[in-house]
Amino acid sequence: MQTLKRNRFLTDLVKRTGLAFFMLTHVSLWAQVPDSTQIDQTKMQWFKDAKLGIFIHWGLYAVDGIDESWSFYNGYISHRDYLKQANGFTAKNYDPEAWAELIRKSGAKYSVITAKHHDGFALWDTKYGNLNAVKNSAAHKDVLTPFVKSLRKSDLRVGIYFSLPDWSYPDYTNFTRDSVRYKISEEPKRWQKFLNYYQGQLKELSDNYNPDLYWFDGDWEHSSEEWQAAKVRSMLLARNPNTILNSRLNAHGDYATPEQGMPITRPKDKYWELCMTMNDSWGYQKNDHNYKTLDQIIGIFTDVIGNGGNLLLDIGPKGDGTIPERQVEILKGLGEWTSKHKEAIYGTVAGIPKEHFYGASTLSKDRSILYLFVKGNPNGEVVLRGLKNRINRIWVVGEGTKLTHQVVGSVYWSQYPGVKYIKVPDYVLDKHMTVLAVLLDGKVDLYREIGSVIESN
Repeated sequence: MQTLKRNRFLTDLVKRTGLAFFMLTHVSLWAQVPDSTQIDQTKMQWFKDAKLGIFIHWGLYAVDGIDESWSFYNGYISHRDYLKQANGFTAKNYDPEAWAELIRKSGAKYSVITAKHHDGFALWDTKYGNLNAVKNSAAHKDVLTPFVKSLRKSDLRVGIYFSLPDWSYPDYTNFTRDSVRYKISEEPKRWQKFLNYYQGQLKELSDNYNPDLYWFDGDWEHSSEEWQAAKVRSMLLARNPNTILNSRLNAHGDYATPEQGMPITRPKDKYWELCMTMNDSWGYQKNDHNYKTLDQIIGIFTDVIGNGGNLLLDIGPKGDGTIPERQVEILKGLGEWTSKHKEAIYGTVAGIPKEHFYGASTLSKDRSILYLFVKGNPNGEVVLRGLKNRINRIWVVGEGTKLTHQVVGSVYWSQYPGVKYIKVPDYVLDKHMTVLAVLLDGKVDLYREIGSVIESN
């Protein structure tokens, strides 16, 4: 994970190899996805409707609260000292059912957990390699299986994060920033051994858990051909044709995955998901108190769904399985807000362009109800510009109060529909973000001309 560190890695690789990489911004990394016409639209529908998922980064790094995998890769700590954290990975307070219930109450419809990060530490009892929670941690147990079962029991979709690189595995090419074990061209049999290893682990995950979603990471270290990405995709889909793959399988995924940075303009991808931390860290770090406020998270979330995407919001449990109190508070607060405003969130589609409404918006699937997300106090009114439809009714979502509106600037001899002012009294305002539902006389119809010709006699 950790986009900033990844970007430094890529920059260094460019300097050393002359290879060119495409980055969207210094905080967002987009991986290539196939054209939407090549993606099974039916299997993607649950993902499109879900809107919110919870990411879980849990592994050795949670014990001392250091950067996951990158801390030894970048030389901040030795690999040996990094692995010593296994002695503190006890999971003694781990309650997978409580985790799943908290996720459900947050309003999320799916969760993605780091089954294996770049450090190679696996949360399940894999027969491939020796670095896992059963054989090599104080927990001495499989911690992935009970969580997957708890998610399904709570009617939540199961997502599994899997790192393609494994920096601890002796037959993987890369080890640390300054240490490469070998080149594939010089030792192809050694590379094949690694391919058998990582693809064997994926087959285990597929056979044992049959995930709804695979969240790959780390594909930048090798080409699609070297990873055998097409083979991996075929293998996973053969087990479950409806499983979804993210974009980080080197152009063999189903949806795009910007990281940390909310796209400024609406993405062209039909399916996309912003993964984002609550503070500045993916895994648990005791000294990171720079949490986003609940209002900020709600604001980002509504921007995401207003632009047709999903938010994958991250939490980082401690080594004993405890979820930090601040993260629990945020999830509970988010759940209260999403529950109140669920009709404007789940199953909706992207809203109208922001030149028509200065805020986030969504639309019902038939595009006849426009939902407006109103931040703060609008001082008595909300403005809609260029809406050609007649408004049949306006109400406050989750509160029910019917609102009135006024049309200004519409004249019979012009196509310009005027400006609609919705009256919003203070007593209907939500303490975090108010949502208005605008029932239209048909599918939303917007006036998109640069201006209107004014004629006079």
